[in-house]
Parts: sequence; structure tokens; C-alpha cells
Amino acid sequence: MAKQTNIRLDDAVKAAAEDRAKRRGLTLQGYVADLIEADVNQARAAFMAGAATFLAQYADAFDAEVGEDRYPGLPEGLPESAPRDAA
Repeated sequence: MAKQTNIRLDDAVKAAAEDRAKRRGLTLQGYVADLIEADVNQARAAFMAGAATFLAQYADAFDAEVGEDRYPGLPEGLPESAPRDAA
């Protein structure tokens, strides 16, 4: 669902933005919304790429420190005879 937001622009910036919007076949509102969306998506993509790089670089360290604990919080050495569907 779209929400309305008000912004203040000085007259020169507003005129330039309206001109750019018109050249793109957009309203001023559509032009500003497109600019904000592009900026947000670019920032999100940059963050996700950085996170993926970080995880790739330190995956071995995380595995060595934490291991693959599929059931965190359970005590060590549960009886082997526990039924498979006991969880």
C-alpha cells in the first residue's frame, strides 16, 4: 500500500525536477518516487553483496567456532535410543 509523503523543495530545484519528470513522461510525484526507490534498492543490493562477501570470507572460522549445531540448546549426549519422531 502506498503512503503519501510531503517534501519541501526550493523553487529552482522544484522547477528542474518538474522538467526532468516531464522529459521522462512522469509526474513530479512519480519522478521523486522512482528516485527514492532506485536509491533504496541500490543500498539494499550493496548491503546484501557485502554480507555475502563477509560470510564467504569467514565461513570456515564460523564453522570452526560454532560448528553445525542443528539443535541449539539441547544437552550433549542424548541417548541414541530416542525415537526419531520424539521431537
